Amino acid sequence: MFRLSYFTGGIAQTNGWLLEGDAGVIAFDAPEGFTDWLAARKVRISALLLTHQHFDHVQDAARLKREHGCLIYAFAGHSRALTLEDLFGAVTGMGLSVEPYEVDELLEGREALGVAGMAWQLLHVPGHSPDSLCFYSEAEGLLFGGDVLFADGIGRTDFPGGGTDLLLSGIASKLLPLPDAVRVFPGHGPETTIGIERAENPYLQDL
Repeated sequence: MFRLSYFTGGIAQTNGWLLEGDAGVIAFDAPEGFTDWLAARKVRISALLLTHQHFDHVQDAARLKREHGCLIYAFAGHSRALTLEDLFGAVTGMGLSVEPYEVDELLEGREALGVAGMAWQLLHVPGHSPDSLCFYSEAEGLLFGGDVLFADGIGRTDFPGGGTDLLLSGIASKLLPLPDAVRVFPGHGPETTIGIERAENPYLQDL
Protein backbone atom coordinates (compact mmCIF):
# COMPACT_ATOMS: atom_id res chain seq x y z
CA MET A 1 0.00 0.00 0.00
CA PHE A 2 1.10 3.55 -0.62
CA ARG A 3 -0.15 7.09 -0.36
CA LEU A 4 0.51 9.82 -2.92
CA SER A 5 0.51 13.57 -2.37
CA TYR A 6 2.28 16.55 -3.86
CA PHE A 7 3.51 20.08 -3.27
CA THR A 8 3.73 22.81 -5.89
CA GLY A 9 6.13 25.68 -5.33
CA GLY A 10 8.86 27.99 -6.61
CA ILE A 11 8.77 30.55 -9.40
CA ALA A 12 7.95 27.89 -12.01
CA GLN A 13 5.16 26.26 -9.97
CA THR A 14 7.01 22.95 -9.89
CA ASN A 15 5.56 19.74 -8.48
CA GLY A 16 7.34 17.73 -5.82
CA TRP A 17 5.67 14.32 -5.50
CA LEU A 18 5.62 12.32 -2.27
CA LEU A 19 5.14 8.54 -2.22
CA GLU A 20 4.65 7.08 1.25
CA GLY A 21 4.90 3.29 1.29
CA ASP A 22 5.18 0.55 3.86
CA ALA A 23 8.94 0.23 3.35
CA GLY A 24 9.90 3.90 3.08
CA VAL A 25 9.06 7.37 1.81
CA ILE A 26 10.25 8.67 -1.56
CA ALA A 27 10.24 12.21 -2.91
CA PHE A 28 10.40 12.91 -6.62
CA ASP A 29 12.08 16.29 -7.20
CA ALA A 30 12.62 19.06 -4.67
CA PRO A 31 11.08 22.41 -5.60
CA GLU A 32 11.53 25.47 -3.41
CA GLY A 33 9.43 25.15 -0.24
CA PHE A 34 9.18 21.36 -0.37
CA THR A 35 11.17 20.87 2.84
CA ASP A 36 8.89 23.17 4.85
CA TRP A 37 5.84 21.39 3.42
CA LEU A 38 7.20 18.03 4.56
CA ALA A 39 7.96 19.44 8.01
CA ALA A 40 4.40 20.73 8.35
CA ARG A 41 3.15 17.24 7.53
CA LYS A 42 5.69 15.65 9.93
CA VAL A 43 6.98 13.44 7.11
CA ARG A 44 10.58 12.39 6.64
CA ILE A 45 11.85 10.95 3.38
CA SER A 46 14.46 8.24 2.90
CA ALA A 47 15.16 8.87 -0.78
CA LEU A 48 15.05 11.78 -3.23
CA LEU A 49 14.75 10.78 -6.88
CA LEU A 50 15.49 13.59 -9.35
CA THR A 51 13.76 13.45 -12.72
CA HIS A 52 16.29 16.05 -13.94
CA GLN A 53 18.30 18.86 -12.43
CA HIS A 54 16.87 22.11 -13.78
CA PHE A 55 16.96 24.62 -10.91
CA ASP A 56 13.24 24.60 -10.19
CA HIS A 57 13.34 20.85 -9.50
CA VAL A 58 16.34 20.86 -7.16
CA GLN A 59 16.23 24.09 -5.14
CA ASP A 60 15.49 22.19 -1.93
CA ALA A 61 17.69 19.16 -2.68
CA ALA A 62 20.65 20.16 -0.49
CA ARG A 63 18.41 21.13 2.42
CA LEU A 64 16.44 17.89 2.17
CA LYS A 65 19.62 15.85 2.22
CA ARG A 66 20.96 17.82 5.19
CA GLU A 67 17.78 17.69 7.27
CA HIS A 68 16.45 14.25 6.33
CA GLY A 69 19.68 12.35 5.69
CA CYS A 70 18.09 11.00 2.51
CA LEU A 71 19.98 9.53 -0.41
CA ILE A 72 19.81 11.44 -3.69
CA TYR A 73 19.45 9.52 -6.95
CA ALA A 74 19.95 11.20 -10.32
CA PHE A 75 21.08 10.46 -13.86
CA ALA A 76 24.22 12.56 -13.43
CA GLY A 77 26.12 14.44 -10.75
CA HIS A 78 25.28 17.99 -9.78
CA SER A 79 26.45 20.67 -12.21
CA ARG A 80 25.55 24.28 -12.90
CA ALA A 81 25.13 23.37 -16.56
CA LEU A 82 22.28 21.03 -15.68
CA THR A 83 20.68 23.39 -13.13
CA LEU A 84 20.63 26.22 -15.72
CA GLU A 85 21.72 28.76 -13.10
CA ASP A 86 24.10 30.57 -15.45
CA LEU A 87 21.60 30.57 -18.30
CA PHE A 88 18.85 31.96 -16.08
CA GLY A 89 21.09 34.81 -15.00
CA ALA A 90 22.18 35.62 -18.54
CA VAL A 91 18.62 35.65 -19.89
CA THR A 92 16.85 37.45 -17.04
CA GLY A 93 19.63 39.55 -15.53
CA MET A 94 18.60 38.15 -12.14
CA GLY A 95 20.88 36.17 -9.88
CA LEU A 96 19.95 32.58 -9.16
CA SER A 97 21.80 30.24 -6.84
CA VAL A 98 21.09 26.60 -6.08
CA GLU A 99 22.84 25.24 -3.01
CA PRO A 100 25.14 22.45 -4.27
CA TYR A 101 24.26 18.90 -3.28
CA GLU A 102 25.92 15.52 -3.70
CA VAL A 103 24.26 12.79 -5.75
CA ASP A 104 24.66 9.49 -3.91
CA GLU A 105 23.73 7.16 -6.75
CA LEU A 106 24.32 7.95 -10.41
CA LEU A 107 21.74 6.28 -12.64
CA GLU A 108 23.21 6.83 -16.11
CA GLY A 109 23.32 3.54 -17.96
CA ARG A 110 21.06 1.74 -15.49
CA GLU A 111 17.70 0.26 -16.41
CA ALA A 112 16.26 -0.47 -12.98
CA LEU A 113 16.36 0.71 -9.39
CA GLY A 114 15.09 -0.70 -6.13
CA VAL A 115 14.34 1.87 -3.46
CA ALA A 116 12.02 1.99 -0.43
CA GLY A 117 10.77 -1.51 -1.17
CA MET A 118 9.66 -0.69 -4.72
CA ALA A 119 11.07 -1.65 -8.11
CA TRP A 120 11.45 1.13 -10.68
CA GLN A 121 12.28 0.96 -14.35
CA LEU A 122 14.51 3.84 -15.43
CA LEU A 123 13.52 5.38 -18.75
CA HIS A 124 16.04 7.92 -20.06
CA VAL A 125 14.14 10.40 -22.25
CA PRO A 126 16.34 13.40 -23.15
CA GLY A 127 15.18 16.36 -25.20
CA HIS A 128 14.00 18.64 -22.42
CA SER A 129 17.19 18.10 -20.44
CA PRO A 130 20.05 15.69 -21.21
CA ASP A 131 19.58 13.99 -17.83
CA SER A 132 15.79 13.51 -17.92
CA LEU A 133 14.69 10.24 -16.33
CA CYS A 134 11.21 8.79 -15.96
CA PHE A 135 10.69 6.45 -13.00
CA TYR A 136 8.17 3.73 -13.85
CA SER A 137 6.63 1.24 -11.44
CA GLU A 138 5.12 -1.54 -13.52
CA ALA A 139 3.60 -3.19 -10.46
CA GLU A 140 1.69 -0.08 -9.41
CA GLY A 141 1.20 1.57 -12.80
CA LEU A 142 2.92 4.81 -11.80
CA LEU A 143 5.20 7.04 -13.88
CA PHE A 144 7.02 10.04 -12.43
CA GLY A 145 8.16 11.82 -15.55
CA GLY A 146 9.37 15.28 -14.63
CA ASP A 147 9.14 17.63 -17.61
CA VAL A 148 9.04 14.98 -20.33
CA LEU A 149 5.27 14.62 -20.71
CA PHE A 150 2.46 16.85 -19.44
CA ALA A 151 -1.31 16.81 -19.68
CA ASP A 152 -1.82 18.06 -23.26
CA GLY A 153 1.83 19.00 -23.63
CA ILE A 154 5.50 18.08 -23.61
CA GLY A 155 8.56 19.67 -22.05
CA ARG A 156 10.29 22.70 -23.54
CA THR A 157 13.08 21.79 -25.92
CA ASP A 158 14.90 25.12 -26.25
CA PHE A 159 17.29 24.64 -23.33
CA PRO A 160 20.93 23.55 -23.83
CA GLY A 161 21.06 19.92 -24.88
CA GLY A 162 17.39 19.92 -25.82
CA GLY A 163 15.68 18.96 -29.04
CA THR A 164 12.08 18.42 -30.12
CA ASP A 165 12.79 15.40 -32.32
CA LEU A 166 14.88 13.85 -29.55
CA LEU A 167 12.13 14.31 -26.97
CA LEU A 168 9.35 13.04 -29.21
CA SER A 169 11.31 9.98 -30.30
CA GLY A 170 11.97 9.11 -26.66
CA ILE A 171 8.31 9.52 -25.76
CA ALA A 172 7.30 7.37 -28.73
CA SER A 173 9.74 4.56 -27.99
CA LYS A 174 9.67 4.48 -24.19
CA LEU A 175 6.41 5.98 -22.88
CA LEU A 176 3.69 5.35 -25.45
CA PRO A 177 4.19 1.55 -25.37
CA LEU A 178 3.19 1.59 -21.68
CA PRO A 179 -0.37 0.54 -20.76
CA ASP A 180 -3.16 3.11 -21.11
CA ALA A 181 -3.94 3.00 -17.39
CA VAL A 182 -0.46 4.08 -16.26
CA ARG A 183 -0.80 7.24 -14.17
CA VAL A 184 1.61 10.02 -15.13
CA PHE A 185 2.81 12.49 -12.50
CA PRO A 186 4.50 15.43 -14.26
CA GLY A 187 6.78 18.17 -13.03
CA HIS A 188 4.17 20.84 -13.74
CA GLY A 189 0.41 20.69 -13.94
CA PRO A 190 -2.07 17.93 -13.16
CA GLU A 191 -1.82 14.16 -13.17
CA THR A 192 -2.76 12.37 -16.40
CA THR A 193 -2.50 8.90 -17.93
CA ILE A 194 -0.64 7.37 -20.86
CA GLY A 195 -3.93 6.51 -22.55
CA ILE A 196 -5.29 10.03 -22.34
CA GLU A 197 -2.09 11.55 -23.72
CA ARG A 198 -1.83 8.97 -26.50
CA ALA A 199 -5.36 9.85 -27.58
CA GLU A 200 -5.55 13.57 -26.92
CA ASN A 201 -2.11 15.18 -26.62
CA PRO A 202 -1.70 17.35 -29.76
CA TYR A 203 2.07 16.85 -29.79
CA LEU A 204 1.79 13.07 -30.00
CA GLN A 205 -0.78 12.53 -32.72
CA ASP A 206 1.74 11.93 -35.51
CA LEU A 207 3.94 9.53 -33.56
